Amino acid sequence: MGHWSSGAGSLSSRRSILVRAVLSARGPDGSPAEVEGWGECPAMPEPTYSADYLDGEEQVLERFLVPALLRSGVVRTEDVRSALAGTKGHHPAKASLEGALLDAETRLSGTRTADWLASRSASGGRPRERVPAGVAIGLGGPVGRLVEEVGRRVEEGYRRVKLKIRPGWDREPLAAVRQQWPALVLFADANGAYAASGPEEAAKELAPLSELGLAALEQPLGDDDLVGHARFAELTDLPVCLDEALPSVAALGSALRLGACRVANIKASRMGGYLNALSALDVCTSRGVPAWCGGMVETGVGRAANLALASLPGFSLPGDLSASGRFFAPDIVVPPLVLGPDGDLALPAGAGSGVDLDARLLDRASTRRTWLGA
Repeated sequence: MGHWSSGAGSLSSRRSILVRAVLSARGPDGSPAEVEGWGECPAMPEPTYSADYLDGEEQVLERFLVPALLRSGVVRTEDVRSALAGTKGHHPAKASLEGALLDAETRLSGTRTADWLASRSASGGRPRERVPAGVAIGLGGPVGRLVEEVGRRVEEGYRRVKLKIRPGWDREPLAAVRQQWPALVLFADANGAYAASGPEEAAKELAPLSELGLAALEQPLGDDDLVGHARFAELTDLPVCLDEALPSVAALGSALRLGACRVANIKASRMGGYLNALSALDVCTSRGVPAWCGGMVETGVGRAANLALASLPGFSLPGDLSASGRFFAPDIVVPPLVLGPDGDLALPAGAGSGVDLDARLLDRASTRRTWLGA
């Protein structure tokens, strides 16, 4: 992958944990068969985005989460949360297990993951067959180079662009992009970079962004500072969005009651699974809060699952759903997720997530494999 930089760290290569779940079944002739599903744990290599990091998630999967799941005998996605509740935190690892079982369960039943999620949404409705895509642009200059990259993404068809910002790198790049594309859906993401300033000073620093027509200003303050975000929101007319500060449905409810955000980033890996993310979406929909589906630079495994989630009609803003080629060439799944002419991604037609692992690429990319069986 190309170089990627944000307030949560930099990447020039991407290590990820892929989880394979196998369910036993019976074939049409009654003979034993197996169905496999895949999930992804996209934790960062260091504890910079959250307290979770990739090596730690690998250890907790092997020592605690997978053994707990096997002891429980769980074969339904809806039972994963309770089976893993004895272990605190480690949401990316939990989400990867739930995602793998969800993929296997829906493949076994011949159901698309998107349809399975829609059937369990309190908001109702059918998934969209084509989902508007958004792309995030990492930190780095100069401004002219940034504008060139945004131009390439707009030409590719992306409907939404999110720029990473930090003190000293905020109004100038955003204004340059807005001047070039007045109608573009534009987000700014601080990843907590203004936490040291406090809410009052941060509101002053970011006040010039009010004239740029942002659809969301994401996570200006620290991930544990809902009260500070509520104060920041009182002092600005910017549409404050929270990401790192929403690790659970309960945190989302608290943020909305405090007035700490007007927009929500719903991210399954951050919230411990797709069912938790679905519950968060239902909360937003019931309260009329705009929401979008976030991502963590996943491979096609996690990206396809996120696409299924983002297809639900409660998401009103384009999410972090860039095509496979945005970060990985080639991606590890077939078929790859390709941006359509209208700047959207089509839901894969097959059961489960609709994508399969490319065995050759998986063999080439794998550095370690562990099988934990019942």
